Amino acid sequence: MPQDAELTTALSRFDGLPAVTTDELVGRWRGSEVATGHPLDGVLAAVGWHGKRFDSVDDGHPLIFGSETSLFAANPALVPMSTGIRLRSLATFGPVPALLRGYLRATATKRPRARLRMMEYRGVVSATMVYDDLPINDHFRRVDPRTLLGVMDFRHTPRPYVFLLHRED
Repeated sequence: MPQDAELTTALSRFDGLPAVTTDELVGRWRGSEVATGHPLDGVLAAVGWHGKRFDSVDDGHPLIFGSETSLFAANPALVPMSTGIRLRSLATFGPVPALLRGYLRATATKRPRARLRMMEYRGVVSATMVYDDLPINDHFRRVDPRTLLGVMDFRHTPRPYVFLLHRED
C-alpha cells in the first residue's frame, strides 16, 4: 500500500486511539475529511457530504448528504465510488459537483445500508460500519467523547480514506 507523510501521520494517530463500541456510535454524526492525498480528498465535500447516521447497530446510513434543512441518505450501491476516485479532478470541477449532487439526491433511500460490528483492524477490535452492498468497512476509534477518527477500507483502492465524525445529537 503506497503511503506518504500525511497518510502515515493519520494512521499513526488512528493506531494510538482507543477502541469504540458499536453502541457508542448510535446517533447522528457530521463528517469531515482528513487530507492524506487519497483520490477521494475533496470529492465528498464538493458534493455535499454531511456525515453518517446510525439509528441502531443494525440500521446504519453511511452516506448522508445535503444541507441542515434538507438531509437525505444516499444508497451507496448507486454511488459511483470507483468512478469518483478515478475522476477526482473532474468531480470537483466547475458545474460537475452540482450535477453530482442532483444525481445523489436521486439515489435517496430510507432503508439502512450498513450495520455496525466489532471487528479487528490494524490490531485493535473496535466498532466498524460494514456496508451492505459494497466491499467497504469504515473502522472507528475515539478521539474524545464526541469525536471519532474513521478509516474507510475499500477493496478497490490501494490506500484508506481517513475522516472525522463529530456527534450532532
